[in-house]
Amino acid sequence: MAMRITEIFFSIQGESSHAGRPCVFVRLTGCNLRCVWCDSEYTFTGGERMPIDEILDRVKGYGCNLVEVTGGEPLAQAESFELIKRLCDEGHEVLIETSGSIDVTPVDPRAKLILDVKCPGSGEVSKNRWENLDILRPHDEIKFVIADRADYEWARNVVAERKLERWTVLFSPVWERMDMKALAEWMLADHVPARFQTQLHKHIWGADVKGV
Repeated sequence: MAMRITEIFFSIQGESSHAGRPCVFVRLTGCNLRCVWCDSEYTFTGGERMPIDEILDRVKGYGCNLVEVTGGEPLAQAESFELIKRLCDEGHEVLIETSGSIDVTPVDPRAKLILDVKCPGSGEVSKNRWENLDILRPHDEIKFVIADRADYEWARNVVAERKLERWTVLFSPVWERMDMKALAEWMLADHVPARFQTQLHKHIWGADVKGV
């Protein structure tokens, strides 16, 4: 069983409640969405066909237990569910960064989902699969990428209406578009039950560097 891989690399986890931890990233090729602020368009095409056994060997070679399967949209490749299962079987702590547009039911329950709910500013709000919120586990997380005040108010209302405070909720500003100070102040003023996050890896290595 083989998959199309854009890159596998060892870096610092830049987002979620796991930010700052050393992590191996398995970045799959392909995505079913086209968010207007996407920072990984290079994953949409190309990549290298790689057997799952080889992927697991590459991951093992870094000597790090934390692994994130990301993209693009990792769940767009049906083989990703087997990859996730085998990573869990080998004892890895596995994070899945997913857009939320694809059914997450088949994901191994040992893995931790970071589910992105698309705000209107992404241009893909209609693709949200709201049923995914009904099957999240306590260890999963929910992310909103915020482009402007309208996105913030929309996300704030979704959190309140759907009672998402049961999970770790992440509000992430679009890099170089959403002012971080403004977003932080809005969250404080409204007492939003969410965690402010920025993309730590971009602060360290810059926004255009790949494989870190």
